[in-house]
Amino acid sequence: MLNMLVFPNLRLWSVLATALLIVAVWAGVAFADISRFAGVYVGSAEMVEADGTTHKRDMSVGIEETRNGFSVKWTSVTHKGDGRTKEKSYEVNFRPSERPGIFAAAMTQSVFGHAVPLDPMKGEPYVWGRIDGDTLTVFSLFVDDTGGYEMQQFDRTLTQGGLNLEFSNLRNGKAQKTVSSFLRKQ
Repeated sequence: MLNMLVFPNLRLWSVLATALLIVAVWAGVAFADISRFAGVYVGSAEMVEADGTTHKRDMSVGIEETRNGFSVKWTSVTHKGDGRTKEKSYEVNFRPSERPGIFAAAMTQSVFGHAVPLDPMKGEPYVWGRIDGDTLTVFSLFVDDTGGYEMQQFDRTLTQGGLNLEFSNLRNGKAQKTVSSFLRKQ
């Protein structure tokens, strides 16, 4: 009876403690999966356009565990026929979602200071990731001004010595670009 007077919600505290333990274990498992991918990888490939033309691309990707999830930073350098180059770099932070193996992008701050995804209805990309076996996939969805869409998919599959990269770009269901390459771990 004394326990009920001193700790009237002992059962509630017990349930909360158990729930927190389960979440902590699950988070540890989610982070353990990404640790296999952590590192810097480099390589080059031929980007194939929808019309069949190709462009040489140098690529690199860095995958790093963070305090609340992981980040993926990638750079591609396109070599033009006239000798010019065009470089693009992107970095996205990911946090575990409520579903195992699926990660939400944390690309901006809400008014309350929480990291949240961007808004595709404002022309910003909606980005998420997943780990399925040995493959880390990053998806990006863009909604254009006419309500059409563009979908990018980066599959990065662990292999001996690095990653196999498969990239595809769809616009309104039609293939625009593809890339397949091996990126060597540095």
